[in-house]
Order: sequence, then structure tokens, then C-alpha cells
Amino acid sequence: MVPERIGYIVWVNDLKAARNLEKYGTLHYVSRRMHYAVVYLNADRAEETAKHMRRLSYVRKIERSHRTDLKTDYGSKLPEDAPLELPDSEALSG
Repeated sequence: MVPERIGYIVWVNDLKAARNLEKYGTLHYVSRRMHYAVVYLNADRAEETAKHMRRLSYVRKIERSHRTDLKTDYGSKLPEDAPLELPDSEALSG
């Protein structure tokens, strides 16, 4: 079974030191230009781990990702039996 994960955006001062965040969770992405890293942590220990990361000298700020809060069920707005109406090619060209 896959454990539930929570994403955190960790703003850092030093990009080389940001590689050490792998000790705390899965390091998904590091932005060189914006100086942040995306880290995924197990949900059961996420808050505790985030507190430990805040104490690191190269960490400026930690923000929780709200991706898990977003609705991802995109229901169909059209009934399945309804035919799609496409515009005439003459109307587009003329």
C-alpha cells in the first residue's frame, strides 16, 4: 500500500545544501533560479519533519503545498449521448 504524501515547498539560501533535504523525504524538484525545493513527506510524520527542517541554517521558509486539497475529479459536463457540434469549415475560412 502506498503511504499518503504531503508536498512542501522549502525556500533555501544554498542550493548545494538543499540536496541534504533528501534525508527528510523525497526531493522532487530544485529550482536554481528561484531557490526553492519541492519535498514530499509521509503524511503521518510531516509536521514533525517540517519542524526539523525549519531549524536548518540554509532553510528560509517552508510552505505546505495545497495540491492534495484541490478537486481532481473532473466530471463530464456534456451528456455522453450528445453529439459534438463543430463549426462549418466555410464559416472559418470566409
